[in-house]
Amino acid sequence: MKNTAGFATRAIHHAYDPMSHEGALTPPLHLSSTFVFETADAGAEMFAGAREGHFYSRISNPTTDLLEQRIATLEGAEAGLALASGMGAISAALWTILSPGDELITDKTLYGCTFAFMRHGLAKWGVTITHVDMTDVQAVSAAVSDKTKVVYFETPANPNMRLVDIAGVSEIAHTVGAQVIVDNTYATPYLTQPITLGADLVLHSATKYLGGHGDVVAGLLVGRAEQIAEIRLVGMKDMTGSVMAPFNAMLILRGLKTLALRMERHCSTAHQVATWLEAQPVVSKVYYPGLESFAQQDIATRQMVKPGAMIAFEMTGGYAMGKALMDHLSLIMRAVSLGDAESLIQHPASMTHSTYTPQERAAHGISEGLVRLSIGLEDADDIIADLGQALVAIADKQAAPA
Repeated sequence: MKNTAGFATRAIHHAYDPMSHEGALTPPLHLSSTFVFETADAGAEMFAGAREGHFYSRISNPTTDLLEQRIATLEGAEAGLALASGMGAISAALWTILSPGDELITDKTLYGCTFAFMRHGLAKWGVTITHVDMTDVQAVSAAVSDKTKVVYFETPANPNMRLVDIAGVSEIAHTVGAQVIVDNTYATPYLTQPITLGADLVLHSATKYLGGHGDVVAGLLVGRAEQIAEIRLVGMKDMTGSVMAPFNAMLILRGLKTLALRMERHCSTAHQVATWLEAQPVVSKVYYPGLESFAQQDIATRQMVKPGAMIAFEMTGGYAMGKALMDHLSLIMRAVSLGDAESLIQHPASMTHSTYTPQERAAHGISEGLVRLSIGLEDADDIIADLGQALVAIADKQAAPA
């Protein structure tokens, strides 16, 4: 299938010919851990990289290989790499690229485990971690130097929906020879392709929208073929061992087939819910790129096809009210992760970003009353009704005499 085919067509057909697999419509699952060489010379050539082929599933496998080709074409990249988790993708990439004495510049808002890895892993290894408000391109320009090896950010950022101008930051980073790594988990390649905007590497927690059904943990990475090959053999094979299982690759391949349809529904419902939330008296602020009140709507319009399905909002009662909302919902599930068919809600200060101290959360733009909502595939009216009854219950408790 040519790359000129549409997104959904490539997600379903790219790099697979049923007639090469006895007519099987669905790509076969290759559970073999090792592969037989035709001759000793053929094996030697594969180990030397002089011949294509699979010889051990810690390095490559036909099922994961198909997934890698699919995600690469959807992101507009040369090559892809399948890993055991999103954190596996992050750590394998950064361990490969960075050395002691290098500097990594990152946004002030990060997923909690990414923040912890940079602090507990990279910083202890001698890498300087510098946090910058990347919503301000000039702040990035002032921060980069000849020591800057990587510029890393999420857009939209987890959990508060801050956006980063991918093209603007990439241009600045490249002036000092730094590589730009973008976590595209929230947007997915259906909404944003950072490679086309100047990024060097793009990663995903494929656990989320790409899998889409809450039944797999996995990570994906795309970029230039030469660099992806290096990360495969160094960061993945030798340093982390963060290898995706073929069965998990099969589940993500299945998820990709419906990604376009699911994102359309996710986004449509999210816009309705965000608009409704904005009118609620116990909600002081809603962060959603599709709202006119969203401060960075201009960036969202430039680099996102649609505003996505993640919503963040502030409760007027701070930490206590943010937690209380969790316990008054019945349809929306209290759970971390996102991008599933089920709507999921969580309170970052007590859950995903509890690795930050309260002072760090304040410094990194994560308030105590912030709530993160992943809009699922349920009917919009049912999601709104569940939120409505929960907010009424909280308001009634707050108004009740002590």
